[in-house]
Amino acid sequence: MATSVRAFMDRHFRHFNAREAVAAARAYEAHVEAGGRMLVSLAGAMSTGELGIILARMIRAGKVHAISCTGANLEEDLFNLLAHDEYEIIPDWRALSAADEQALYERGMNRVTDTCIPEDIMRHVEARLQKRWAAACEAGERLTPAEFLFEILRDGQLEEHYQIDPADSWLLAAMKAGIPVYTPGWEDSTTGNMFAASVMRGIVAHHQCVKTGTEQFQALMEWYEANNGADEGRPSVGFFQIGGGIAGDFAICAVPCIIQDLKRETPFWGYFAQITDAVTSYGGYSGAPPNEKITWGKLAPDTPRFFINSDASIVAPLIFAYVLGD
Repeated sequence: MATSVRAFMDRHFRHFNAREAVAAARAYEAHVEAGGRMLVSLAGAMSTGELGIILARMIRAGKVHAISCTGANLEEDLFNLLAHDEYEIIPDWRALSAADEQALYERGMNRVTDTCIPEDIMRHVEARLQKRWAAACEAGERLTPAEFLFEILRDGQLEEHYQIDPADSWLLAAMKAGIPVYTPGWEDSTTGNMFAASVMRGIVAHHQCVKTGTEQFQALMEWYEANNGADEGRPSVGFFQIGGGIAGDFAICAVPCIIQDLKRETPFWGYFAQITDAVTSYGGYSGAPPNEKITWGKLAPDTPRFFINSDASIVAPLIFAYVLGD
């Protein structure tokens, strides 16, 4: 007998990380149904893992209201949109020798675990971005990394190159929904590297056309203050963290910065869930349990909080499917 994802999880996910995943999904659903906003942070290579298939649906359904992601996740959703059919999958990737890896390098196939991204698509995007960066410098414009990608998507010239259903691109969904996308540490990405090289080569006049991380952080704090629901009887903004790293660390600091540094009142994050394979360690943050965040002024003792120690490429789609009622 056919069953839904939701019914399957309710029936079988009873204990341990499985139970935590269902609890996080139910609390996520309750949070947005009560009018709360939700920020999703993306670390790792979730876009190359094609999380966009379901994340785009979450955005269109109004269940994601802001995204904080690494530069890699930002650009890799676009790479996948434009070059999916040229990607190569290597099922037995653990058996690759150093010579095998060198052969992939020489062919211009950049490996992310079992998936190889062709270098050609990166250069295709680079050429379009260089023109837009140079024009922005000349016009005195300053945009975020995401806004530059939105611009080259919005003009429609790339549509003939799409190799997947555009409905499966979370970047396109975010652009159409008008939700903010923050990219801390963008320089640690292919397009960030390309930008620095373009300035050094004189193709782009200077660095100032791309907004800095601190400017994006200010914009995030302003967004949080405008969306925290404090004056409307709604829950404060929730935080759904996929992986660890800068995408999460950057965004979650908005609340303590508002309270401790701006000296303004604002509610703590109203929901917190993290999916990570990092383990709790001495001084590590990606695997730090949620309770530690209480001491930093990010969460309150009564904030619904969930820590799922598992593979995000498996668990995140399940939680999103649950929230979508699949």
